[in-house]
Amino acid sequence: MSKKIVALGASNSKKSINKQLANYAANQVTNVEVTLLDLNDYEMPIYSIDKENETGIPELAHQFKAQLKAADGIIISFAEHNGAYSTAFKNIFDWISRIDKDTWESKPMFLLATSPGGRGGMTVLDIAVNKFKFMNQSTIANFSLPSFQQNFSTEKGITDGDLQTAFKEQLAIFAAAI
Repeated sequence: MSKKIVALGASNSKKSINKQLANYAANQVTNVEVTLLDLNDYEMPIYSIDKENETGIPELAHQFKAQLKAADGIIISFAEHNGAYSTAFKNIFDWISRIDKDTWESKPMFLLATSPGGRGGMTVLDIAVNKFKFMNQSTIANFSLPSFQQNFSTEKGITDGDLQTAFKEQLAIFAAAI
């Protein structure tokens, strides 16, 4: 039986470069079944305790959580909005964190970020790595791809040799853990 990976770009952009990177990363792991999630399929009311008390946790949050539960590994590539998570991702994160304490199901994770700029979403990636390591005791590999348009091709993937080497090192850590 092959392993299952859930991958997503933590953005609601229909042309998300982070979704492209997450999909690329997931498809570099051999002998796995990949499910690519689109945050637009999980649009819910903005989380608040009042909303939760009034109407409960939305079914879409349970569906998203079920995808995580069914996976052997999780890949997330973060879009950086004003130095932090996108609102679309943060809202889903908030809702699924209310379902049970183990938000990420103790699954190995490969956290990524990219952006058009030279820092490659490092600020949001640092936030995610530092937050998730306290929420998930499993392996968390991470990689940032700077200057997406210069360093990534849909045909070839990561085109810079040094970045490709760094990516493969982190991918190997993740793949070994699933």
